[in-house]
Amino acid sequence: MKLIRLAFVTQFPIDINRPLGGVEAVSVNLVHSLSAYVELDIQVVTLCPNITQVTQESWGRVTIHRLPKPRGSELINAVTKSKKLVEDYVRKLQPDLIHAHDTYGIMVNDLTIPKVFTVHGFIYGDTLLANGRFKWLRSKLWEYIEKRSWAKQLNIISISPYVRENLSSVTSAIIFDIDNPISDKFFTLERSEKVGTIFTSAVICPRKNSLKLVKAVGLLVAAGYNVQLRIAGSVGDEVYAQEQEQWILENNLEKHVHLLGRISTQDVMKELSSASIYALTSLEENSPMGIEEAMAVGVPVVTSNRCGMPYMVKHGETGYLINPFDEVNIADKCKQILDNNQLKLAMEKKSKVLARDLYHSDNVARRTYAVYRELQSNPNP
Repeated sequence: MKLIRLAFVTQFPIDINRPLGGVEAVSVNLVHSLSAYVELDIQVVTLCPNITQVTQESWGRVTIHRLPKPRGSELINAVTKSKKLVEDYVRKLQPDLIHAHDTYGIMVNDLTIPKVFTVHGFIYGDTLLANGRFKWLRSKLWEYIEKRSWAKQLNIISISPYVRENLSSVTSAIIFDIDNPISDKFFTLERSEKVGTIFTSAVICPRKNSLKLVKAVGLLVAAGYNVQLRIAGSVGDEVYAQEQEQWILENNLEKHVHLLGRISTQDVMKELSSASIYALTSLEENSPMGIEEAMAVGVPVVTSNRCGMPYMVKHGETGYLINPFDEVNIADKCKQILDNNQLKLAMEKKSKVLARDLYHSDNVARRTYAVYRELQSNPNP
């Protein structure tokens, strides 16, 4: 079988055990499983801050190329400095195929090489929910850049039906439906539940809406539940983080809410192994890795009834969908899980079955590899 030289153009972490964000985690998991295909020569290309020259390193059969990340606006660089740097470097690699992710799809969309672009989300939507000056204007600029990029693509991988819905009116590309992969280790994790533990993994910022989850925990404590909320995530918004911390102090919840900061994948596994519930009350998500990981472990999920989350959680079967603006609703659904051990076990069983089929990295790699073979058989650069 002919060797395929693949340029895998994406965000990629310095430490594979501590990916920052979903795209880095997806990239590590997918590249690892794809490397089992001996006919793939995988060349990862990524931008890296704090380096001044191009570096190369090996990770098994994979070569990782780290390029110095230009300073300045991510938005502007995606169509100027970063675009030229990545475009020129990929061209020199002379790949047979490009698989680009997130903003890197914008950077390589003018290369006349067969390619597929995984759309992980909508930056323009995230921007509207962020703090900072001129967010409306920045959102509109991102929307223009992203939609212009999607319109140019011939092949797109959609990670969620929610993503497909948003793409279909913008692009005439062939859209392949493939979920994000998670580390295989989540599927073999032994559970040792500490009853009443609620775990969430989310950056502390308005979009992730963790303060509303904290308020729901306050209601649970007031109702006599001995619950422990464990929040894993770095601070993305200082003002929001301070507001959340102040609310915890004013309501005497210091013994019930634990801020873990950014933690490793291994630590996420430890947290999930002991959790009664995984909760994510975000205002906007496409296909969050945290839900996938919780399902693989068998932890019931309580999450928002909007965007991509309802496509992941079967209400009443693998968890509950809640109104992210209503702490009473969030607390009520947590109560239903905490009060019913039989329900919890049924949710655990169904979650594991669904997660293995959809999110196991070997299954995701197999579906992705089939896309590569199709593009090699029917190139349409």
